[in-house]
This record gives sequence, structure tokens and C-alpha cells, in this order.
Amino acid sequence: MQPFQVEPHLTTRWITFENPNGAKGMGGRAASRLGVGRKGAPSKILEPGDTVQLCDVEGPGTLRHFWCATDPHPLVLRGLILRAWFDDQDHPSIECPLGDFMGVAHGKVMPYCSVVHSVGERGALNFWLPMPFAQRARLTVTNDGDLETPLSFQLACTLGDRHAKDVGRLHCLFRRENPTTLGRDFELLPLRSGRGRFIGAVIGVRSLQDRWWGEGEVKIFLDGDLEFPTLCGTGSEDYVGLGWEMQATPFLYHGCNLHQRPFTSMYRWHLRDPILWQKDARVTIQQIGRHDGSLIETADDWSTASFWYEPTPSLRLPSLPDWEARAKDLPS
Repeated sequence: MQPFQVEPHLTTRWITFENPNGAKGMGGRAASRLGVGRKGAPSKILEPGDTVQLCDVEGPGTLRHFWCATDPHPLVLRGLILRAWFDDQDHPSIECPLGDFMGVAHGKVMPYCSVVHSVGERGALNFWLPMPFAQRARLTVTNDGDLETPLSFQLACTLGDRHAKDVGRLHCLFRRENPTTLGRDFELLPLRSGRGRFIGAVIGVRSLQDRWWGEGEVKIFLDGDLEFPTLCGTGSEDYVGLGWEMQATPFLYHGCNLHQRPFTSMYRWHLRDPILWQKDARVTIQQIGRHDGSLIETADDWSTASFWYEPTPSLRLPSLPDWEARAKDLPS
């Protein structure tokens, strides 16, 4: 949207616990000890097992900004699960730990800013990719961990957007292999069928050996590629726009926001260099390192939150790793 345009067909809504439906004139009606409308419902406490609905809004529309704040403990950021359903699809298009979705790999908060995420020093989290929908958007957060935690949030959306029927809906998948398998590439994006656009990923690596782990090439298989891909990178740190191993340098479209051995978090956003497919796609990264000047096959702890757009109906996401698998070996 051009900032000088005043769109006559659009309306703006903020959805929070103070106005759960974003309805006109319905915000701030809860009461605190100061009275009605005096910060009566800014947050909720989620007990283990609780699910809270963030929004259930009718479209057409676009979720344009997602802000939230919670306890920045790694077990909380991996224990809270964000899910999103768009339009008439009965399975979620987004299923990801809240921290990884909001740009925090390993549950380790590091303040930084990219075109997709901005993370505050104490764990306030912002997400900027648009989430269009034609009829309905529903988002929930489930406390799948074992810690009680507060949650505050705000979803900013516009209603009345003129989307095509086959507009891409945002998808997000979390994967973790701890450890990966020698000689087998880690999948950032398992095979997807139909049209789509890969947006990028937040990637977490926990090195399990005292050596450089990042010689593996990203490979993007497009539209029928089988043994060999159409798009082939040159190295893990090269993929995120860096080189000569890793440096903690976060930039707008690429970079590394955490490099504290053995933990690294890096990201890459294909917004100015789009990756599109018409029939199918798969994205992998090799598990290759270097030792004594030679390439070696490696096995480390890798996780990723991968983001892409595709029309609905779309394939079900692969199963989310369970709580034990997500929580193991996080920073203290």
C-alpha cells in the first residue's frame, strides 16, 4: 500500500484481548480496579494445556502486523504453539512454536530487526508478513509446554481487501532434527504440490562438534526436479548473505542474529529475489562441514521455521515435533 492512498473500500481493525473480535466501538470495555475501560484486559495467563483464540475474523481481509509479548524463557517460546486456519480449510496452514515463528530460534531472545521480524531486548516480538484471507482467518495459541505464562498480543488487519480467489495464503512449518543424519540433507521445506512462492526461513543450528558446520549447499527443487535441483547455493553462510564462516550480523533481508557457540540463528528472506513454482517444490540444505581443511559429512542439531505462500486448499503440514523433541537441548 502507498502511504498517501486513502482506500475507500478498506477498514482497519485491531484485535486484542481488549477487543477480541475487533468489532467497531467494542474495544476497551473490560474493567480493572480503576474502572471500566481502564486497562481491564491487556493480557491472559496460559496454564499448561490452555488454548486461547487470538482472532476469528470474517473477510476478505489481510492480517498485516502481529505483535506479542510473553515470558522470554526458551521453554516458553518453544512451548507456545501458534496455529492459523485460512478460509474453509479444516487443517492449519501455520503450525509453529511462537518463538520460532516470531524470529527466535532456540528460544534465545536476541534484539534485532529484519524485514519480517523485529525483536525487542526483553522479548517483545513483531511479525510483518501479510496474511491475506478471502472468507475467514482464525489464529490460536496453545500452551503445549509445562510453564504457566502470560500472553499479550495485537493483530492489525484491514477488511475489504480485493484478493483474487487463488491468492497465496501464508504457510509456516517448524522442523527439527536433533541430530541430523550423516549423508542426508535437512529439509527446510518438504515437498509441496501446486503453485507457490518460498519466502524464506529462520534457521537454528546447535553444533555438536568443535568444527565448522556450514559448508552445506541449499538446494531448491522446482517443478519436477528429482535428483538434482534447479537452484543450488554454495554454502550455508553464503545462503544467508554472509561468508567466511558466520558473524552475528543481522540485515534487512538476510543475516545472523545469534552466534554464541554452540548456538547459531540465521535467516534469509526472498522478497526481492522471488522463488516461485508452478507444480511442486522442495528445499533442502546439506549437512557438510570442514575439518583440517577437508569437507566432511556432519550431524548437528538443526531446526527451522520455513515460510511460504500457496493457494488453498493446500496439503496438510507434516506433524509438529512433540514437546520433548522441541524442548531438548535449549540454551539455559
